[in-house]
Amino acid sequence: MPSVLHTSIAVTGGAGFLGSHLCEALLKQGHKVICVDNFYTGSHANIAHLRDYPDFKVMTHDVIEPYQLEVDEIYNLACAASPVHYQRQPVHTTRTCIMGAINALELAKKRGIKVLQSSTSEVYGNPEMHPQTENYAGQVNCTGPRACYNEGKRCAETLFFDYYRESGGILPIKVARIFNTYGPHMAIDDGRAISNFIVHALTGKDITIYGDGTQTRSFCYYTDMIDACIRLMNSDPSLTGPINLGNPAEITINELAQQIIALTGSRSRLVYKAPTADDPVRRRPDITQARTQLQWQPSTLLDDGLKATIAYFDDMLRADSGLRQQAVGYSG
Repeated sequence: MPSVLHTSIAVTGGAGFLGSHLCEALLKQGHKVICVDNFYTGSHANIAHLRDYPDFKVMTHDVIEPYQLEVDEIYNLACAASPVHYQRQPVHTTRTCIMGAINALELAKKRGIKVLQSSTSEVYGNPEMHPQTENYAGQVNCTGPRACYNEGKRCAETLFFDYYRESGGILPIKVARIFNTYGPHMAIDDGRAISNFIVHALTGKDITIYGDGTQTRSFCYYTDMIDACIRLMNSDPSLTGPINLGNPAEITINELAQQIIALTGSRSRLVYKAPTADDPVRRRPDITQARTQLQWQPSTLLDDGLKATIAYFDDMLRADSGLRQQAVGYSG
């Protein structure tokens, strides 16, 4: 990676799964970091160990409202990212995507600083193109239960590029389309496949699969994703994105469940239920741009990443008997 000057950086959503890891990575590089989070889905536990850094600050704030910070860069990660959480308050989710983008862009415009938007593979919806390339416009149901997130993120991308064009190409923007990512600091109740399957396997519960399990996903370990986001932020100003970031190794949900059962030694059974609305059938990124323009590709094997993630959840459940009881009763 190119060397960078030590700067003051804001990470919105900095107490979330990816945000907390990003804060830590930036602190280890010697930067000053301000974590901005309303703690709707972010966790104080995710950033507790970071409070020992003198250059780490926490600002409890909802990015729907404007904010002013003396920073040199903004990573805009704020938004609930799992269907269970973003569908709980869909209007708030849409407002977070749109107003959060506007407020980050306004601050970046005022200060003339770089701003990175954490977009998502969900902008492709249930794709007809496979694998998905950045020039694919997507197939999204704008009135469905996932639209608050999917369309919110699509609109955020629109805002980033409209601000960029209105600035005459001066405002330095970066747009990362993040595909499925996993690892420690995932919430135990976030409803995502990997966290659900691991927690259910560790507690001996049946593993619920929505649909027939032949739908595919491509899972990227968090260390690889954090590296990619930092590389994108530090890339040439002409590289605005959008750029796919994810692991092109594709796996069915059935295969994922069986792999987790094997790694945990669980006796959990697979139980099938009706598919959820607008659930993508196939999901795999084309990362040609990331390889050529960022010199990046994921290096962590799924087996290794799952082992580390299983150990994280196992430690969490062993340390808190109440949490284990909650997990046993959690339906997913």
